[in-house]
Amino acid sequence: MSERAADQVMRMLALVPYLQDRAGVPVDQVAGDFAVPPATIVDDLNVLWFCGLPEAVSGEMIDVDMEALEADGVVRLDNAEYLDRPLRLTVHEALALIVALRALREVAAGGATEGDAGGATGAVDRALAKLESAAGDGAAAADRVQVLAAPVDEQVLAEAQRAVGARRRVHLDYLVPARDETTSRDVDPMRLFTAEGQTYLEGWCHRAEGVRLFRLDRVVALRVLEVEAAPPPDARPRDLSAGLFQAGDDAVAAVLELAPAARWIAEYHPVEQLAETADGRLRVRMRVGDQAWLRRLVLRASGAVTVVEPEALAADVRETARHALVGYSE
Repeated sequence: MSERAADQVMRMLALVPYLQDRAGVPVDQVAGDFAVPPATIVDDLNVLWFCGLPEAVSGEMIDVDMEALEADGVVRLDNAEYLDRPLRLTVHEALALIVALRALREVAAGGATEGDAGGATGAVDRALAKLESAAGDGAAAADRVQVLAAPVDEQVLAEAQRAVGARRRVHLDYLVPARDETTSRDVDPMRLFTAEGQTYLEGWCHRAEGVRLFRLDRVVALRVLEVEAAPPPDARPRDLSAGLFQAGDDAVAAVLELAPAARWIAEYHPVEQLAETADGRLRVRMRVGDQAWLRRLVLRASGAVTVVEPEALAADVRETARHALVGYSE
């Protein structure tokens, strides 16, 4: 069984302080606490053995007693005391945080009303003040950095910010590229945010009767209505910690086999299961809400992705590819 690199990194970030707080822990106990097989913990420790501060050499990296691990199954960690030191950022690290926080503040301020603007941006302002003070003259370099995102009509963005701040329903015309059509719908805004270079409006869509995301660069027109936005009590913004796009309950479970050239798909998109195959491919199971999107993804991979299940989708991909080849031959 394989796993995503991001999952291993998150577990290892928690594993170090876990082991630092304990003089010695049986590997089976560590595995149980982290809900993974003991072999996975041993693999993590083999990676930690080569971790340390930048430019660290042998003897300055985290020390794992691997011999003791093999002998009595007890994990012991040493030479990681530097992790307890206060965090000191380089100028470049501080500038990166300053730019990110300024972008966050711009979105937060746009969606806040006058009464709650302080709550929405106060924490960001305090963090910015500390970083800018610590960076000194170097913080001026952040003024020359622009965060590039997909272009959004200024009037659409301004109206969306006004609607979120005033808690007003909006009527919008929205382009759906997958179907090459523009739909009209009423939406009760819940928040504005920027992710992966795009600005999104999240709200309760009365047409879909559910919480939906709308990319502002695809909003053809947006009009604020004199109606109070009132999403249902059970409407909740999605948890972005699991990724921007998450399949709903009606999503189709698809099983794909990825050649080495397409293994990036398992890192970039949420998957439920991963397993190595005997021929070096990666078999993944993922939930898909838009089968047309998956068909395009498979076709763009130029043979590096094979649809195993469902058979109807596999047949659809084969037929689409066949038609495309006929077009080329003509």
